[in-house]
Amino acid sequence: MAELPEVETYCPRIRYQKSTRRGRVWFVEALFPGYFFARFAPAKSARAVRHSQNVIRIVEFGGMMSPVPDSVIMGIRAEMEGREVREIHLEVRPGDEVEVAEGPMRGIKGIVNHVHDGARRVRILMEILGGENVVEVDASKLLPARQPREALAGGA
Repeated sequence: MAELPEVETYCPRIRYQKSTRRGRVWFVEALFPGYFFARFAPAKSARAVRHSQNVIRIVEFGGMMSPVPDSVIMGIRAEMEGREVREIHLEVRPGDEVEVAEGPMRGIKGIVNHVHDGARRVRILMEILGGENVVEVDASKLLPARQPREALAGGA
């Protein structure tokens, strides 16, 4: 949003590392994608806010602006540890379905059986050559398993 002197904005963001097909990549995104918080006097600044760059609309219910209590913003700021960007670490847990993103087993799916060694190594149960095998993989080489396209589209 463009700088408006009467408007205080807040957009908490997270930074995390994710396995992709090209390896581990850092991502930064809004904690609430597509939203940011703005504190302003509606009678004085609502029109300027509505017409600011990157603002699609002000969140409303029943035609009334929806204020967010200060206690909620304070809670979010506390969770963010006072930073605009907080680094988080995504974890895999036993039972999660995963896909190997790189190496000789790339594309093979399995179920996380055990996480150990400071969550850097993961033991997964995979079906390989008609049998079930337990394989140990570096957690950085895993992606959440993708659903088949038919399942995403509703399937027949």
